[in-house]
Parts: sequence; structure tokens; C-alpha cells
Amino acid sequence: MTQSSEAGSPHTIRPYDEGDREAAVRMLAGSDPWKTLGYTATDLDSLFDTMPQGREAIVIEHHGNVAGLALLRQKFLMGDYLELLVIAPTARGKGLGRALLTYLEGLVFARAKNLFVCVSDFNKEARRFYQKHGYQEIGPIPNFLIPGSAEILLRKTAGPVRKS
Repeated sequence: MTQSSEAGSPHTIRPYDEGDREAAVRMLAGSDPWKTLGYTATDLDSLFDTMPQGREAIVIEHHGNVAGLALLRQKFLMGDYLELLVIAPTARGKGLGRALLTYLEGLVFARAKNLFVCVSDFNKEARRFYQKHGYQEIGPIPNFLIPGSAEILLRKTAGPVRKS
């Protein structure tokens, strides 16, 4: 667990627990890209039925309320995969996304060299966010989730997996 006071606002980063489920589903159901991709609250709720082995769920609280969530899948393409990262619309612009991403990168780069994430091609805000934090576009995966749209694979690396 970590605590910080950035911009005068205390936040806590901790593991997800079942009591966070309703807040997590509400955040996801009310945010893009999930709305545009057609996910319902029922679809998103089922995501939390059972956490598959190798997946870590982390929340960030702001003033004691769940304000963000990340799902991290271990062992993906010589690194880890950030399956999702969401900050509640009312909590955006407070540095919470940056704080949560920095925390996740600390976990990942302690055990692997790469962190991957996909963003929807229409999600310009997310693409800018990850690029600002050092992620490079690897390429599109067309028609992956919905017709006519692509998921863009991004990667941040701590260096080559093997040394020459």
C-alpha cells in the first residue's frame, strides 16, 4: 500500500477487494471506451466474478473513496499487460491516473522488462495519456472488439529482455 499527497489531495493505492466491486463497475460503465464498445454494467460486473490466476487488481482511493482501478495480467509477451485502467470521471485531472500508472510500472519493472496496454483508436485521451508517460505504439489490431475500430497495442520498456 502507498499513500501520497499530490496537489494537496491524499490518495491511497491498495489491492482490490470484493467491497470495491460496485464502485469499479460504476466507474467502468460510465466511461469510455467501455460505453462505446457496448459493454453493459452486467458485462462489466461479470469481469469481477473470479479473478483469473496471474491477474492483479489495484485500486486508488481519493479522500477515502475508490477513484480508480487497474487490472494487470502477468506474463504477456515477455512482460505484463495492463488490461484496464480507469479513473472515475469526477476524479480525473488530479494526477490519480499518473500515480496509479507509476505504481503499476514499479511492480512490473521489478519483475519484467515490458509493460503492454491496448487503447481503442477512438480513445484519443487515453492514447495521449500513455504516450505522455513513455509508451510507444506498436501497431493496430483492426476489428478486434467492434467492427470498424482498432485496438492499438502500446509498450513501455525498461530495456531488452536479453543482453547480448
